[in-house]
Amino acid sequence: MAMNKTVDEFILLGLTQDTEKQKAIFGVFLILYLATLLGNFLIVVTIKASQALGSPMYFFLFYLSFADACFSTTTAPRLIVDAIVQKKIISYNECMTQVFAFHIFGCMEIFVLILMAFDRYVAICKPLKYTTIMSQRVCGVLVILAWVGSFIHSLAQLFLALRLPFCGSNTLDHFFCDLQPLMKLACMDTYVINLLVVSNSGVICTVSFIILLISYVVILYSLRNHSAEGRRKALSTCTSHFIVVVIFFGPCIFIYIRPATTFPVDKMVAVFYSIGTPLLNPLIYTLRNAEVKNAMKKLWCHK
Repeated sequence: MAMNKTVDEFILLGLTQDTEKQKAIFGVFLILYLATLLGNFLIVVTIKASQALGSPMYFFLFYLSFADACFSTTTAPRLIVDAIVQKKIISYNECMTQVFAFHIFGCMEIFVLILMAFDRYVAICKPLKYTTIMSQRVCGVLVILAWVGSFIHSLAQLFLALRLPFCGSNTLDHFFCDLQPLMKLACMDTYVINLLVVSNSGVICTVSFIILLISYVVILYSLRNHSAEGRRKALSTCTSHFIVVVIFFGPCIFIYIRPATTFPVDKMVAVFYSIGTPLLNPLIYTLRNAEVKNAMKKLWCHK
């Protein structure tokens, strides 16, 4: 793999150059990041320790929370530290590692959301075959496939990033390393690489979003035959899943499905899905889910 680099480090401009705003960013994002870690940690530990949360839905929620915590960790700590240091420098190798980590955990989140939708589809549309279709072995295999798919996707992103030659400016107008801001600095025509990014990240986001939308439409259609109580319970679960899907996929599609142009709003959109979504997921899943809340109360009050 040829590496076309002539820079050893990049300077990250972060979210703002204003010193007062940077202090606010430090405070706000430190609280958000710690809340994200705490929320996802609580879900992970509760699901692992609780006998009541043994169903496939919680098995997948465990991996979603794990991916969320890791996904947030790929960008938030550096954004927080960079808000209070003078020189916001990231080495070339760290930058490439960040590209890889950001995409592996982001992609894992997408695949787990699809698995959760599939689980709800089977539970609601094929209840009699549910235990056969969603056996422990099947769920385990599906999660392994999700990790393998995420790894392949990230490897493709890393390969594209390593192909970029840098011979001029090394100032990245972003708060983390990703292909879009890196392409702006590359001293080559990035049209082909951008096409590959769109056909990789963009297509994964868009196709996954369409699959999820269709699955929820099918689920809602099949609910008409259920009892009022069954409908209410299924709607409650699906609504929380759907909120997460819209919050996560909207910004992703906005960033990855378009030509290599950058908008001033890009950084705020990136904040939303890289730091906002991992914080919202535990809130949405725990506040809207009585089983998780009860299991948490039992586990933590007992402790």
